[in-house]
Amino acid sequence: MTKSLLLPLSILGILLAFSSCSNTTTEEPETKVVYASEVIPFFDDFKLILGDGSNAGQPTGFENKDFFFTENDGDQDWVVYKTPNGGNTHGTSSNTRTELAQAKKWSAMSGNKLTGTCKVMNVSATGDARVAASYSVVIGQIHSADGHENEPFKLFYKKFPGHTKGSVFWNYEINTAGEDNSGRWDYSYPIWGYDFSVVGKEKEDFPAEPEDGIELGEEMTYEVEVKDGIMNLTFTSEGHETKTFSKNLIQSEYATKEDIPEQVRNLFVPIGQDGVERENAYSEEGLFFKQGSYNQTNGKDPVVNKVWCAGAETHDGDLQKQYEDGNYAEVWFKTASVQISDDAISNDGYFAANDGLAKKTVYPNEVIPFMDKFKILLGDGTNVDELVEYENKDFFYTVIDGTMRWVVYKTPNAGVTSKNSSNTRTELHEKREWTPEEGGKLNGTCKVMHVSTSGDARVAASYSTVVGQIHSGEGHENEPFKLFYKKFPGHEKGSVFWNYEINTAGDDNSGRWDYSSAIWGYDMSVVGENPTDFPAEPEDGIALGEAFSYEVNVHEGIMYLTFESEGHETKTFTKNLIKSDFTTQESTPEQVKNLFYPIGQEGVERASAYAGELNYFKQGAYNQTNGKDPEKNMVWCAGAETYGGDIAKQYANGDYTEVWFKAAAVGEGSLPK
Repeated sequence: MTKSLLLPLSILGILLAFSSCSNTTTEEPETKVVYASEVIPFFDDFKLILGDGSNAGQPTGFENKDFFFTENDGDQDWVVYKTPNGGNTHGTSSNTRTELAQAKKWSAMSGNKLTGTCKVMNVSATGDARVAASYSVVIGQIHSADGHENEPFKLFYKKFPGHTKGSVFWNYEINTAGEDNSGRWDYSYPIWGYDFSVVGKEKEDFPAEPEDGIELGEEMTYEVEVKDGIMNLTFTSEGHETKTFSKNLIQSEYATKEDIPEQVRNLFVPIGQDGVERENAYSEEGLFFKQGSYNQTNGKDPVVNKVWCAGAETHDGDLQKQYEDGNYAEVWFKTASVQISDDAISNDGYFAANDGLAKKTVYPNEVIPFMDKFKILLGDGTNVDELVEYENKDFFYTVIDGTMRWVVYKTPNAGVTSKNSSNTRTELHEKREWTPEEGGKLNGTCKVMHVSTSGDARVAASYSTVVGQIHSGEGHENEPFKLFYKKFPGHEKGSVFWNYEINTAGDDNSGRWDYSSAIWGYDMSVVGENPTDFPAEPEDGIALGEAFSYEVNVHEGIMYLTFESEGHETKTFTKNLIKSDFTTQESTPEQVKNLFYPIGQEGVERASAYAGELNYFKQGAYNQTNGKDPEKNMVWCAGAETYGGDIAKQYANGDYTEVWFKAAAVGEGSLPK
């Protein structure tokens, strides 16, 4: 008889458990997330703006692996703020940020303090050395929540490519007097290394490495305290001299033009930022602290703004591609603290005004409110009669250049044109018509951002655009005023000139011609001897991105013209529109005989010129560079690249024109002062 082996239940359970464990893969324990609020416990006092433009709110117990998280350097945990060169921004800024913004605002008279110990781990690998903002990041701020929302304190780190050491400096931005903030500027104070104004002479020409600079990964500490209207700053870093500064925030040093520092005159005044500060500076405005990584290196063309538009690589906003090739800013903080006065109040108004603002549509009529008086023809031939709350992202929209918003007019070399024209336009057409005797007035402040990069240098119209006109609506429908900008390839400066087109006598208009008057640079008749032979660059010309203003004032048959641009001589002209200067061949100017007679345009004007004819104003971008064969007309057929009319390809290859306006007005003519 076989004897059964019976095991106690407790032993059997142990054996079964052992058998089960021996056939199971042991799982790694989950790594505990260390939140930023466990490293620096002050996040209840802040809201967090991420590098995608979103407001994450109070980031206690929060992380985002793309922008805001913690890292351990082997000794301790740090809070990481990371943001790319290009992406969605917050408010009206051109720059991305992963940055704390204080949830309350306070007066400069009360006591408030922000401290931080940090190290900058990366700044953009690309940029333009001539642009002050390139290769830099702001790691701490005081920001105004009111008025212009300017910044009395910005702490920068900046390192040029190839250098081991970078510079730390702080900027004071004026609280600009008046309602127009476009003239605002920064004055920069060096801490270790250079100040903001030290730039290269060429795109990849870097200054010498600063001897007393700070390396990537090197710790520094800052303290910002504001009390009784005075801002006191302290900066420390082991192995470097401790630096302290004091600045009055309630009484300005910069209330007159004479007060503008030489540094500012060299850096900001050349781009038209030459404002003065209100006498009481930031008094009576709510202020708040910011801290993190506010990337100053963006992808905007330096032509737009030679101080703030860095021209860096953005991979069209692709986050991972930017992170992979070093086109981002990254800042680590190991400690920080904030002290807030008892009288601080909610800063919700700032967030309500700025959250999502970068994604909101701002229509051209919100920038220049006369759009109800105009209709428009777009570069694809589309006519639009009502322009209030209208935009078209290919042709007619608004942008911010770092200081203010502009209306953009953009049009390719080839597209659908209007009748009687060989050229495309994105151009306003005044609805009202008036005779020279009745008169009218148009003014505008603009900057030409681009003209076609292809064309034929022998052709007068090549590389040019018209930014303002008077057009006749009757008879031959000629143009007694056309304002041109023209820049040859390879030149920095272009020419601004205006043309008068005769109102040809008789029924045959084929003999019409223009007489061109130089304003800054050359007139229209200055051309090359062969298709790629360019004249010398004009000494007194206007660069792309350089603003200029014009006024066209017609009163009792006389046209009065005024042209102004910072750093250039103001020019004025007068032209009779109801009595001709060109009624005979003998009265034809020599310029016209040289330019137009060879192509058979040798007409004369009717004695009364444009008298009694209905006229209207036009403004925008009327591209004069077309793809027509120059052998057909050596004045107007530019022979430029058009890619068969493919607008996207023309835009991609520089075969278009783009003009920005920040101000304009239209109305009745008046007797000049």
